[in-house]
Amino acid sequence: MTQKITLQVNGESKSISANPEEPLLYILRNELGLKGAKYGCGIHQCGACMVIVDSKAEPTCLRPCVSFENLKITTLEGLGQNGALHPVQTAFIDTQAAQCGYCVNGMIVSAVALLENSPNPSEHEIRTALDPVICRCGTHSRFIKAVKLASERINSNS
Repeated sequence: MTQKITLQVNGESKSISANPEEPLLYILRNELGLKGAKYGCGIHQCGACMVIVDSKAEPTCLRPCVSFENLKITTLEGLGQNGALHPVQTAFIDTQAAQCGYCVNGMIVSAVALLENSPNPSEHEIRTALDPVICRCGTHSRFIKAVKLASERINSNS
């Protein structure tokens, strides 16, 4: 059974016809063509499917798409502005904070959500924010360095 569902994705209203129980991840990837969020574990444990929902990093692989109506959803693709990457994305590139790419979406999305809520986080806050995302390569020290760099850059531009 399908129904009309309206989602607020990356600042735009998107109306789709879908099964209301379909996980948001599949809607983003298959209906809207947004491939940043990835299927990882399928049980909300790895963080590969994260998006920002009302300023909080949230997994999308199990949660029904209808539960996201009237919420502000930002995907990896929606982070930059005017063709420029988000400062977190730039910091991840500058610090080479990625290897295989499995976790990068979740790490970046979680870092952006953290910095939106805590512009000058402690290392403990960074570790806590990134903890829900599994990195198989063990690149955690670079992720922390990237978040600190992004925070410095954001705060120096304020």
